[in-house]
Amino acid sequence: MTTSLLAEHNDTLRYRALRLLEHSPHLTQRQLARELGVSVGKVNFLLKALAEKGYLVLGNFQRGDQKLKKLAFLLTPEGLQHRLALTRGYLERKTRQYEALQAELASLRAELDQTEPKERTP
Repeated sequence: MTTSLLAEHNDTLRYRALRLLEHSPHLTQRQLARELGVSVGKVNFLLKALAEKGYLVLGNFQRGDQKLKKLAFLLTPEGLQHRLALTRGYLERKTRQYEALQAELASLRAELDQTEPKERTP
């Protein structure tokens, strides 16, 4: 994978992780890994990096009388701003991909129109 593709992949992964955690902060690392389609180790590395940059904080919460500790990954204000910046980049990349796909489809349709035999009418 080239450097630019790897950077895009990592940006997309960070974007998707932050978006998921923004809406579901109680996801476990295993659940997050399943949603993102990556290993638990990769998620652990990603979450540590996001926390070190100040985009996430880990919160402990107690549930009811059972006092079960529940972890939550909470976006900081900086994390929300970072997610918004990643969203802009993601949207721009996907728009470029969509436009390139539209152009390719139009080219293929034109090619088919030129090569398909014309029906004769008696």
